[in-house]
Amino acid sequence: MLDSVETAKYVSELVLEIKERLSESIESVQDSCSPENFLNYRRRVGTLVYSIFEQILDPIYIQHPELKPPELEIWGPRA
Repeated sequence: MLDSVETAKYVSELVLEIKERLSESIESVQDSCSPENFLNYRRRVGTLVYSIFEQILDPIYIQHPELKPPELEIWGPRA
């Protein structure tokens, strides 16, 4: 996917930061909308975060396993 380890590292760090920001947004939404809308939003963010891993991060970590953060090892052998 990304041949340059420097570029892969940059993209990995950037995308992980975006994932964190999306996760943080869930708390803000919970305090400002109905339970039904909150669940809908949380579900959509979860789908998006899963897609981020499947489409961007997993391919990077397969090609450059040294970039995979230790806290993501719970994801098992996917990458």
